[in-house]
Amino acid sequence: VQLQASGGGLVQTGGALRLSCAASGIIFSRNHMAWYRQAPGKQRELVALITSSGGTNYADSAKGRFTISKDNAKNTVYLQMNNLKPEDTAVYYCNAEARVSGRAYWGQGTLVTVSS
Repeated sequence: VQLQASGGGLVQTGGALRLSCAASGIIFSRNHMAWYRQAPGKQRELVALITSSGGTNYADSAKGRFTISKDNAKNTVYLQMNNLKPEDTAVYYCNAEARVSGRAYWGQGTLVTVSS
């Protein structure tokens, strides 16, 4: 199983980034997909989740600014991040969780840095 995250980078406050996570080795449509992030010195936290059926859920900090979506045909999940803030600076990880077994997989992470 591979979860290849990309799209991170350096952006100014108020800017936008789109993260992508391409999955292979799993039946994409049978997995819940999520983005987590981990800032220096902090625990990893859930940012956004999209279920196998397309339902979404967001951390309070992401609501109204971030949008998670997926393309089952491309086995790819996206995180559109708008109005970025310095506190959004973190390594962002893609996560897949099998709907039935609950088995989880992690990608390698992509760094997002928001300058003030």
